[in-house]
Amino acid sequence: MARFNSLPPEHARAALLHCCGSERWAQRVAEHRPYPDCASLLAAADEAAYDLSQADLTQALARESSAELAHGAPYAALVALDAARAEYERTFGHAFVVCLDGHPPEEQISQLLAAIRRRLGHEIDEERSIAADELRMVARSRLLRLLDRLAGTGPLGPDDGLPAADSGRFAPAG
Repeated sequence: MARFNSLPPEHARAALLHCCGSERWAQRVAEHRPYPDCASLLAAADEAAYDLSQADLTQALARESSAELAHGAPYAALVALDAARAEYERTFGHAFVVCLDGHPPEEQISQLLAAIRRRLGHEIDEERSIAADELRMVARSRLLRLLDRLAGTGPLGPDDGLPAADSGRFAPAG
């Protein structure tokens, strides 16, 4: 937590934008530092997500990529996912976002396909609300991974949103 709290403001915002693509969300979470613990950070991130305006949500969803299957997924599953994802994006105008935390890798294919098929039946307003909640959960998951990397328990990389100089500064020693 100390490393996250000590990031320069512009680096914290950049890293947070990789967790949730809303500029307002990233700014708000960054401005409320320092956080005493992980639970406080996650609570602030949730509150910021719940307070997103429609424009903020649109911005965040526009920066998302549709959920992908791991390499080695069966070809039929990849074809089905591509078709469902294209239909979803055509219907709702943004990437399909779902948080698969808590599902073992061997279940993620079926969970992802079931979720996208189920959600294709929603009305636009209902789906936007669900997508916002999924985005909030994905942001929490990404925040936890970012904190792990900053704590030295995971690799820092280009997807962290940290400049190369900071990546080296926060890379695990040894």
